[in-house]
This record gives sequence, C-alpha cells and structure tokens, in this order.
Amino acid sequence: MGRPVTLFTGQWADIPLAELAPKAKEMGFDGLELACWGDHMDVDKAARSKKYCKEKRELLKDHGLECYAISHHLAGQLVCDLNNDGRSDMFAPKELAGDAEGQRKWAVKTMKNTAKAAANMDLKVVNGFTGSSIWHMLYSFPPATPNMLDDGFNFFAKMWNPILDVFDQQGIQFALEVHPTEIAFDIVTARRALKAIGNRKAFGFNFDPSHLIWQGMDPVRFLKAFPDRIYHVHMKDAAVTLDGESGILASHLNFGTPGRGWDFRSVGRGDVNFEDIIRTLNDQNYTGPLSIEWEDAAMDRFAGARESCEFTKNIDFEKSNRVFDEAFES
Repeated sequence: MGRPVTLFTGQWADIPLAELAPKAKEMGFDGLELACWGDHMDVDKAARSKKYCKEKRELLKDHGLECYAISHHLAGQLVCDLNNDGRSDMFAPKELAGDAEGQRKWAVKTMKNTAKAAANMDLKVVNGFTGSSIWHMLYSFPPATPNMLDDGFNFFAKMWNPILDVFDQQGIQFALEVHPTEIAFDIVTARRALKAIGNRKAFGFNFDPSHLIWQGMDPVRFLKAFPDRIYHVHMKDAAVTLDGESGILASHLNFGTPGRGWDFRSVGRGDVNFEDIIRTLNDQNYTGPLSIEWEDAAMDRFAGARESCEFTKNIDFEKSNRVFDEAFES
C-alpha cells in the first residue's frame, strides 16, 4: 500500500465539513488536510478543547477518513506581511480591518494556538505561510540595499522564533509552503530562511512543486536540497503557457484567464514530473501523506479532485528493499 492520499480543504471551505467528508471519501481520498478556516478547523477552539478535536476526528472516522495535518496559511501570511492594504483584511477578524499591527498580533497568537490545536488533534505537522516584509522588493527598483533584505530575514526570525517555541513545546513541526510572497520562495531563499532561525528543527517545508516549476526550478532539486526538512507534501501541478505576449509575472491576469503566462493545472495535466518526485521521496524515506491541493480554474473541481486522487494513487509506489537481480542469489 502506498502513502495516504488526502485532500487539502482550503479550496473547499465553502462546503461544511460534514458535507465535504462523505464527498471526499466517495472521490477516493484516504483523509483530509484540514484548512483552519470555514468550519473545518477552529484552531483557537481546538487549542482549548480536546472534546472539539475528538468530535472532528470522529466526524472524519465516520466516513473512513484520517487527518494527518492542519493548515493555517491565511493567519501565517499576516505574521510578516506589511498588512498595509485591504487584501489582508480578509484573513483576519473583521474588527481588525485596516489595523496592520492588530492583524499581526492576532496572527501570532492564533499561530501559537495552531500548534496547540495540532497537539490536541494528535498530529505532528502544521502547514502554512510566513508572509514576507520584503517580497515587494523582489525587483530591486527602487534599489533595495543588502541591509534592507537582511532586515527582512531578521524580522522573520524575530516574529517566528516565539511561535516556533510553542511548536517545540507541543512537539509539532511547522511546514512552510515555499511560495511567492513568503520569506522563502525558492531554494536560495529557503536556505536563507533556515539560517535566519538557526536551522531549528521545528521549521521545515510543505513541498509543493507547482510553485517551483513555473519559476524555472527543478522541484526534485528542492527535495534533494532539503532531504531532512520535507515535513509534508502537496500534489499540485502547474503549466507554463508563455505565448510571446504575456510574461512569467502573469501580466495582472487572473488565474484561468486566456493569455496568462502560467497557470495551475489539475494534477497530472501540467509540467510537473511526478514520477521523479515519487522516486526521490522514496529515496528520502518520506512516508507521510500526498495531499492534493486542487486548483485548476478551467476545470470542474469535483471532476478534477477525483481525477487527481486517482492519478496520485496510480503514480505512487512503495520503495523496494532489494535489487531485482538479487533473485538470482536465491
């Protein structure tokens, strides 16, 4: 039997968990990676109440599902972001709209609670974002000095070390989904982020190849760069669709818009080589879930999720404990 195949519920949070769970089982999933929004997981309540956590586990169990991780991307984003425009308002309580530091303070508190919630759920991993105070300096004009960039990584360490202290206390690992707008968005910045926090073990990565492939990186090279830091895996695909008119920065075109330079695709329909990924995960003895984060703006999500689940189960395989020629020695 291969690794469990789960569905990240972030893109399904409009459906109550009691309705989504049987649908996910019917689509073939072994479990759910619960998003900490909608009614799927209230981390502040879960941090306080083991009864609440037990009810969540029992709801999933009633439908033959397990939970291997919870994910709080939205709150994590606010920890280091500037939070200086209306986009951040949708991730925080309504009463904090327009209050950048209020949103940051709330985010730090709820991320600490997320570690406690995971412990009460008998889990080991929380996935999420960190945000970045320097993402807007990506293209260095107006010029960004080295000190400005150093300040960004130092701010990340200042904000996240106290959060990671709680993760350590609870025995939970935080897995950053390396992603544009985060402190780490490629291999180089991932190394720098680890260095900024002293390479502490509480911090690792939620490997998601879709965010690497369109930037021109080899996702397998990311796995090989951080063999002991892959705490969770997202199965997600993307395709580069450059046509000579639009650029890799997507031209302010929304996902799914014709002419966009790249887009997410249903798993197996893009540019990611999942065969090489599975083989590398086997080499690195990764036995955790393969969690489908389904995003394809041109495809029905139920059809896409079902297809992605089937694709993932078909391409996954267990690691061999022998070389085939060893049979001759018997």
